[in-house]
Amino acid sequence: MMTLLWLLSVAKRDASIVDPFWGSGFVVVAWVAGLWFDFAHSRAYLLTGLTTLWGLRLSLYLLWRNAGKGEDFRYRAMREKHGANFWWVSFFTVFLLQGIIMWLVSWPVQFGQAATAPPLGWLDAAGAVVCLIGILFEGVGDLQLARFKADPANQGRVMDRGLWRYTRHPNYFGDFCVWWGLYLVAAAAGAWWTLPAPLLMSFFLIRVSGVPMLEKSLVERRAGYREYVARTSSFFPWPPKRAS
Repeated sequence: MMTLLWLLSVAKRDASIVDPFWGSGFVVVAWVAGLWFDFAHSRAYLLTGLTTLWGLRLSLYLLWRNAGKGEDFRYRAMREKHGANFWWVSFFTVFLLQGIIMWLVSWPVQFGQAATAPPLGWLDAAGAVVCLIGILFEGVGDLQLARFKADPANQGRVMDRGLWRYTRHPNYFGDFCVWWGLYLVAAAAGAWWTLPAPLLMSFFLIRVSGVPMLEKSLVERRAGYREYVARTSSFFPWPPKRAS
């Protein structure tokens, strides 16, 4: 799948096409695992259903958000850095890398379905609630930001309303909840050893490609963003600090 996406990106000269596939790629993994293991128990339907709900919403949102906007600044910077070699470098640094990460992060969804599992219990319920909270948090955060950007009066301003008042990255926090919720469901099936999956996703969101990369760009492009950083929690929702 990632190879086909890469070939399409080379033809279009736009590596951004990989972004909307991030969510739906997990949906494909979930359904392939479910069909491979014949949806052996109700937990398989729960894992596949939650993954599908999260992944399709994210992909549809990114398709809508990115329509007609050209290549994302992250990939433009990589293209400028590698020049004529970017077409093949992007296969390894963007598409293959994301495919490997997708496979690793989806361990709970894959192996939670494979396990010979006990009936659904309280841990499944807790995981489903955490996951649904994450989907809601991410969706509301995306909607609030889209409405804010749609108002011409907000051009160049910093979004600090709604969920964005309590965390600078409600969408990333929502993602965080989704994968820890799915892990809890998988752990209830006995696949507790898939713990590296949510840990890896958390690391990328908080320390690598999520918060740090975006904030570096926002500090440079948005007046007042440093003040927003000073008063607002970076990741986990928390009441804003009072001005001293």
